[in-house]
Amino acid sequence: MRKLFSAAVFGTGAALILAPSANAHHSFALFDVTRSVALEGTVKKFEWTNPHSWITLEVIGPRNTADEWLIELPPAGALAREGWNKNFVKVGEKLSVHVNPLKNGGKGGSLESFSVDDRRPAQ
Repeated sequence: MRKLFSAAVFGTGAALILAPSANAHHSFALFDVTRSVALEGTVKKFEWTNPHSWITLEVIGPRNTADEWLIELPPAGALAREGWNKNFVKVGEKLSVHVNPLKNGGKGGSLESFSVDDRRPAQ
């Protein structure tokens, strides 16, 4: 009986510890990682957040219309380790990015690389 109780307590404890990390992690199944799309546009918004940071980029489309693309970035902590901060990308500046696009054809993607002004590209 004591072994059964210990196993139940251990199992419950492990589930409680692992559940938040499993819930916080998601796959990149939304994105077509076999494709890369190059975009150039103007930053409309930069969100320095967790679990992912975001750039809203206004891209002028082929019919001279503005399309807003939502670009998913790594979390703020991971970006900070690469030298980013909440002011690294500024609203109104021109930005060139490569993204893995959304599989559903929507205006969004996961950041592969970027370049802006004279800053070194981030990979």
